[in-house]
Amino acid sequence: MDRIVITGNNFFQLKSKNKRSFSMKYFSMILTATIVLLSCNSKKNENIELVNKISITERSFGTFEAKPVTEYTLTNANGMQVSIINYGGAITKIITPDREGNMGDVVTGFEKLDGYLQTGNPYFGSLIGRFGNRIANAKFTLDGKEYNLAANDNGNSLHGGNKGYDKVYWNIEKQKGDSSLKLTYTSKDGEEGYPGNLNITVIYTLTSDNALKIDYTATTDKATPVNLTSHAYFNLSAGKDSTILNHLLWINADLYTSVNEQLIPTGISAFWKGSEMDFSTEKAVGKDIDKVKGGYDHNWLLKTLTDSPEKVASLHDPVTGRYMEVFTTEPGIQFYSGNFLDGSLTNTKGNMKYVKHGALCLEAQHYPDSPNQPNFPSTILKPGETYQQTTIYKFSTK
Repeated sequence: MDRIVITGNNFFQLKSKNKRSFSMKYFSMILTATIVLLSCNSKKNENIELVNKISITERSFGTFEAKPVTEYTLTNANGMQVSIINYGGAITKIITPDREGNMGDVVTGFEKLDGYLQTGNPYFGSLIGRFGNRIANAKFTLDGKEYNLAANDNGNSLHGGNKGYDKVYWNIEKQKGDSSLKLTYTSKDGEEGYPGNLNITVIYTLTSDNALKIDYTATTDKATPVNLTSHAYFNLSAGKDSTILNHLLWINADLYTSVNEQLIPTGISAFWKGSEMDFSTEKAVGKDIDKVKGGYDHNWLLKTLTDSPEKVASLHDPVTGRYMEVFTTEPGIQFYSGNFLDGSLTNTKGNMKYVKHGALCLEAQHYPDSPNQPNFPSTILKPGETYQQTTIYKFSTK
């Protein structure tokens, strides 16, 4: 009877009573089958490893208003991580690779909750509302009634008032079978001067292609202005460069809202090609920043055409190669160049000094002061309607 023998060199031989040589045909068939089997096992093991990398983990981050604050960390199969806390729904970490595969944290933040609670925390990573950006003179009129808000910014109202959504406790639920977190908060009628009970849901999703997707929805029982956004500060060098002045920025816009000295819109303006406000061709953030009094803190009018998220901006760190694309359904984006960072914040990551222009924000939103500017897209949400917004920050290298 013929039998197959595997030698120490994995060479197949056939031995028989008449010592006939094993035909190359059968040798080839067995060799091919073995390679396929090994290949399948390799792919199976690889898939198991990828599945094992995907996770949502938790760690205690402190206590706020007698409630436990937890840091939830989403990890995808590529090893990218995004961390979120209950306080302010803040993004505390975004860890992503550079062109050499070295992982680094590309957002500013604090080591512990005390950092986020400190006076002067400039909204690091937080969810912003009820109205992101500024409302002139801290008031607006809706349906014939005047509403007065907290004048927390040079007589104007900024980012929802004294206790906006960046300073409240968000309930967080891990989503089954998905790399997602569901955050909810109910903003009561009259909170910070705004009318209506507003029920808000924000879903953070870390995708398989290294994108952080943020989906916002809200409903109300009274007409109210709503303008939600994320206030993450990015430095794609992950600490290799103390500023973002050498980062290359592109914004898909030909118009912006011109502002007065208090950064309240005075109208819509076009800019000359190549001027300091022109980012329609990618250029270094620091190239013309000295021509802008106080630095960049302006709203660009985006060339969005559909209700689906469109690519509206990109940011590139040429040193590490990290590249971030911004997609959104919103009509505007506020580019803020970290003008008020001064190195004084405590409890920073690794005791890092967050200096002037140490990070920047690209906040997808509606235009500033929209409730007082009838020519701007409306931000009024009415009962029976649903506010929806999606913004995506996608990371890669080049």
